[in-house]
Amino acid sequence: MHPATRFFMGVIALFAPLAAFATETANPIDLTTHAVGYAALSIFGIAYALVMAEEFLHLRKSKPVIIAAGVIWCLIAYVYIQMGEPHLAGEAVRRNLLEYAELMLFLLVAMTYINALQERQVFDALRSWLIRKGFGFRALFWLTGTLAFLISPVADNLTTALLMCAVVLAVGGDNKRFVTLACINIVVGANAGGAFSPFGDITTLMVWQKGMVDFFGFFKLFVPAVVNFVVPAILMHFAVPNLKPVASSEDVPMKRGARRIIVLFLLTIATAVSFHNFLHLPPVLGMLTGLGYLQFFGYYLRMSHHRWRLRNEGRATLVGDMTPFDVFNKVARAEWDTLLFFYGVVLCVGGLGQLGYLAMASDLMYNQWGPTHANIAIGFLSAIVDNIPVMFAVLTMNPEMNETQWLLVTLTAGVGGSLLSIGSAAGVALMGQARGTYTFFAHLEWTPAIALGYLASIAVHLWLNG
Repeated sequence: MHPATRFFMGVIALFAPLAAFATETANPIDLTTHAVGYAALSIFGIAYALVMAEEFLHLRKSKPVIIAAGVIWCLIAYVYIQMGEPHLAGEAVRRNLLEYAELMLFLLVAMTYINALQERQVFDALRSWLIRKGFGFRALFWLTGTLAFLISPVADNLTTALLMCAVVLAVGGDNKRFVTLACINIVVGANAGGAFSPFGDITTLMVWQKGMVDFFGFFKLFVPAVVNFVVPAILMHFAVPNLKPVASSEDVPMKRGARRIIVLFLLTIATAVSFHNFLHLPPVLGMLTGLGYLQFFGYYLRMSHHRWRLRNEGRATLVGDMTPFDVFNKVARAEWDTLLFFYGVVLCVGGLGQLGYLAMASDLMYNQWGPTHANIAIGFLSAIVDNIPVMFAVLTMNPEMNETQWLLVTLTAGVGGSLLSIGSAAGVALMGQARGTYTFFAHLEWTPAIALGYLASIAVHLWLNG
């Protein structure tokens, strides 16, 4: 996700390609030159400008896009009624809502599991272990980046980046050079790791659920993703101070049931994959079944909590929180602003697509530019504009592409956000967490190295999979 500080002109330049999410109706009406079409573009532009200014306005990013979505579809419905097609807009909205519902429920289950693992102190325990080991700055630079790369395919890149950044800040202290380079490395690693897994990023999830690439096909991107991470990391390695900080004695134990929840999360992923691959059911059905696993385990933890507490009453400081586990607290702690922002973007871009910009964008990008150039450009656009509507646009345009090209756009949309600190949720979050040290311009200093890794990963992908 790209929650803040975008360039308004970048959004304006991307309006036509973005306006493509809505599933095509049987008889779409071309309104690209109609006053309603221009009005809808303007409304979306204003809403997205407010999204980009979230960091300065402190206005939740979901609010403007939700209102814009409602207004855009009201305009479309009004025009359709005037043209004698009163039901066409409603049918298109329902198709958009179905697409959104599948992705939203899928993400809600994943967020619930991640919140459960956080509450059980799994990530805190990992952070304390890293700090206790007393690694040198260079070793920690590689370790945190590699862990970000390996954890983000299962957990979201935002959670992964925040966890690794907490380690860097705890160990790095006042060494701004180390903290800056480590944060850049974490952002690149988290975004690269999410690109080769259907669960690593919302864009990869969309490609998988649309059936453009099967589950195991994404792992063809593993080597290109490694290249994307390793190339800039090698270049930054020599700038990392060759020092060894004092180790900490902090020890954070995991709470009761933490390891079993990890197993249940892996079992949930396996269930979703099996439902999709073997039974040809939507993956969200498998994820919701997996939520049932967690609910039953939460019931067991709650019912057995009193007996367990009596046995461990004298060891409260060792076993962590003594309150019972409640799965619905984890659901409530999901990133609802992100999910509602997702709704707003889907409906806004769906409305713009319904107006007829789909054919225009598809012809420009995939007929005139060609798929390879268009897909590479998608990555650069993702560094400025949110990659979710960009990927929605590509999926809805549904250009004639083979698996290599679908994997290419999956890779570029996933890792393109690393080019700028504002290009991904991980980068924006770390700018807040390491405020004053990891900044936009500090990241920009190493953008050429990251761009080299970006281009190298594309070359490796086309060489291996082309």
